[in-house]
Amino acid sequence: METQLDPSKDDLPLMANTSHMLMKHYVLDLDVDFKSQIIEGSIVLFFETGSSCRKVGSSVERACHPRSDETFKIQAFELCHIPVTNASACSSKTGYNDFAVCGKGEKDTSDKNGNHSNRAQASGISSSKKCCDIENHGSEDFLLVLDCCDLCVLKVEEVDVAAVPGIEKFTRSAKLTEGSEELGNLRNQIVHELVTLPADRWEEQLYYYTCCSQAPGCGELLFTTSTWSLEIRKAGIRIPRDFPRAIRICYKTKPEGRSVTWTTDQSGRPCVYTMGSPLNNRALFPCQEPPVAMSTWQATVRAATGFVVLMSGENSAEPIQLQEGIFSWNYYVTMPMPASTFTIAVGCWIEVKRESLATEVMTNDVISLPFSKADFRLVEGGCGHLESPCRFQNPGATSQPVIPHRVFAPWCLKDLCAEILLELIPQCLSAAHATLGTHPFSRLDVLIVPSNFSSLGMASPHIIFLSQSVLPGGSHLCGTRLCHEIAHAWFGLAIGARDWTEEWISEGFATHLEDVFWAAAQQQLPCHEAREQQELKALLRWRRLRDEVQNSEEELQVLRPKKENTGETSESGASIIKHGLKAEKIFMQVHYLKGNFLLRSLARRIGEATYFTFLRKFVQKFHGQLILSQDFLYMLLEDIPEQKGYGLSVESIFQNWLDTSGIPKPLLEESRTWKEGRLAQQVTAEEFQSKIMSRLCTALHRHVRHRWCELVVKHKYAAGYSAVEKFLWEDQAMGVYLYGELMVNEDAKQQELAHKCFAAAREQMDMSSAKVVAEMLF
Repeated sequence: METQLDPSKDDLPLMANTSHMLMKHYVLDLDVDFKSQIIEGSIVLFFETGSSCRKVGSSVERACHPRSDETFKIQAFELCHIPVTNASACSSKTGYNDFAVCGKGEKDTSDKNGNHSNRAQASGISSSKKCCDIENHGSEDFLLVLDCCDLCVLKVEEVDVAAVPGIEKFTRSAKLTEGSEELGNLRNQIVHELVTLPADRWEEQLYYYTCCSQAPGCGELLFTTSTWSLEIRKAGIRIPRDFPRAIRICYKTKPEGRSVTWTTDQSGRPCVYTMGSPLNNRALFPCQEPPVAMSTWQATVRAATGFVVLMSGENSAEPIQLQEGIFSWNYYVTMPMPASTFTIAVGCWIEVKRESLATEVMTNDVISLPFSKADFRLVEGGCGHLESPCRFQNPGATSQPVIPHRVFAPWCLKDLCAEILLELIPQCLSAAHATLGTHPFSRLDVLIVPSNFSSLGMASPHIIFLSQSVLPGGSHLCGTRLCHEIAHAWFGLAIGARDWTEEWISEGFATHLEDVFWAAAQQQLPCHEAREQQELKALLRWRRLRDEVQNSEEELQVLRPKKENTGETSESGASIIKHGLKAEKIFMQVHYLKGNFLLRSLARRIGEATYFTFLRKFVQKFHGQLILSQDFLYMLLEDIPEQKGYGLSVESIFQNWLDTSGIPKPLLEESRTWKEGRLAQQVTAEEFQSKIMSRLCTALHRHVRHRWCELVVKHKYAAGYSAVEKFLWEDQAMGVYLYGELMVNEDAKQQELAHKCFAAAREQMDMSSAKVVAEMLF
């Protein structure tokens, strides 16, 4: 399936040729400069040949890996403590606050389109979709294609991993020859042996990744950049097998890059964070964006004194002072995951701590569930994921209901976070463990991000971003959102979608599980009240889905837009994310809501006890892997075969829920019962009065701040316009919809208010949010 990719359309291209070369590990070495709003440094990528380049029925014999008697006392992830022997290494350790526009001390080699290349590449490489360039070079050199945009690439070079002391243990022969071809094969052999080390040698592996990343370069590689990709070649190399397996790319981000947001926090201090946009991390570092490129990583990030660097990492990094005014932070990850899951946030964050250990809540308590508790035995027969240290095989992790966690926030929100989050996190973690078992990750940081964050939350390995908008909502709003993001540790991270268009696998499961987790965390609530609240919440979600279906394009309402082609890629591994660049899609809830209602329907039909027993079994089988919808559905029907007798099949679920637009027919029938609930009838009967709105606030646990503003706009309640204005500034994650409400009434005062608020907030807003709001207003 060869797809012609047009960047001007709404589909997002994934250009990396992962079928030819597959990234297995990367090492980032970066400097963050707030004055220029640039992140500069290098990334070293370690590759194996991809699936299309491996001969069927054959395998490369692995060299014998003698157990080393050495004890790796050195922290493998502390790159700054390993001597740099490469005089041409491109990540500068000095001049942190003196970035030039396109490279420190280097000539600007950019062309009029902003593309950069090595000086040796005088003739350039065309941005062909083919893996050769006969016209320009008279040869068929192999092209390594990486996903990349909004980056200033300065240099690409092969890394001489053979120069690392002690690396001989990773070669079949300790004798190093001088022949360039033999040396190239030797370097590739070293990388192959390194990336295929068994999981129990992860510390040794990490140490040598660090050493190799600091090795000198051994020849620059030709490259060119296009809108969406970075193409790299080595003259004379025709096939992926002979292409260098370790390359270093020196680059700089651009202030306008769409993967990171430079802004100020709620205390007015500068900060930068990854925004989780459709572009993911390709404007932060060159990478392979297709989910199949599961890799491990490590990173060293330097920033000025006073800044805290938080990142996806298994370790709680401690800052190391390199020189006066500059600190270094080092993180690593040993669980292979897509590059899109990497997250970083740098700011003047304050760690929120308890004043007394006496207030510690539910660290070791076991939460009881309304359904039968899991049999959390270790995975039988081993795991099905890529080899890596696995918490699901660790008895200590299996019995750990609450993992170590920290909370970070701007100074001005410290007290509010201490009051709300410090109690909620252990409750929610314990409830999640009681429901699904082993936490996939060993620790958790929670960060309150700036007000321009375009969502209520975002989960990444070892770190959760929360919007400040959830804090005024009290324990209910904050707790349910926290539960949603914690659920992503299982669905979205430990278990990912093999095709990004199937977002419901992540968001539908997280929306469904947030209710389950929160109900378990709120044990003090009587069962009938908890059920009433869930019914009321289902009704509110139903109304949101109904409104969205009535006011959005039909093709954006489909949960499997590629239908039977879901999961397919081109011969090279390239593909597209259908509608991935549509700005309005970011704010749609259809994948959350329809996915949630599908799972809710399955649970009710099968029975909650049976359903959650199955769900735990599914997690045990598929953790650490990528799935498609049918993987979940086929296992469900095979595990509970009696459902087939009632007309439940994968095909019927596709037809009713995943492959069509609009409201699923089974949901239309179920929704009628929610309107009959006591709370729903009480809310419907209330009139628009301030006292009654207060009662509504109590009933819905203050989640109606947004709803209050909607009612103010709907009823043109001028006395409440100041609340709307405040909401649009402080709660940008939820405010996009309000701009539409202000404009749809065609009221002059409301439209003036919308324009006034947008003018004040536009420079701080997320780019996608600003685009959607601008389309509403102009």
